[in-house]
Amino acid sequence: MYPARTLIALLLLPLVMLAGCTTTEDANRALQSRWIGQPVERFFAAYGPPIDEYPLSSGKIYTWRGGDRTRYIPPVYSRPEPARTVVRTQTRQDGSGQTVTQTRVITRDPFWEPELITPGRYEQLFCELQINTDKGGMISTIRASNDTTGNGFSLSRCAEVLGVEK
Repeated sequence: MYPARTLIALLLLPLVMLAGCTTTEDANRALQSRWIGQPVERFFAAYGPPIDEYPLSSGKIYTWRGGDRTRYIPPVYSRPEPARTVVRTQTRQDGSGQTVTQTRVITRDPFWEPELITPGRYEQLFCELQINTDKGGMISTIRASNDTTGNGFSLSRCAEVLGVEK
């Protein structure tokens, strides 16, 4: 049995780890404070060109995408069953007509195989932003329009790609 302090620490550890994770909302706040009022060309010079643009009478809407990466998530199998004893008894007649009983003790069922819970898969990671500018090309709004989870502990790929720290 674990001491109470150890148990409490084990229960709080996931919460502490999540508290340090950056989210899409963190990325949006950092983007807005850093880029609103800046020339859009400065953003594109730092992070690459947009993938699309749409002209408006009041400026333009750009779509930018970056940080594309493919991550492999391995399959998850059920855990092996704990060791258990299987007793197999077999009775047969030998060549002289005598009955022979043979007992075998197996510590684990030899036919047990782990069960596949979730298959392995590939996951696409990326950050997609919508950037609105005024007629002069200054950024008026910027936000993550499509954000996957990060490659590490981050909950936001945009936060990773754009260097946002919590």
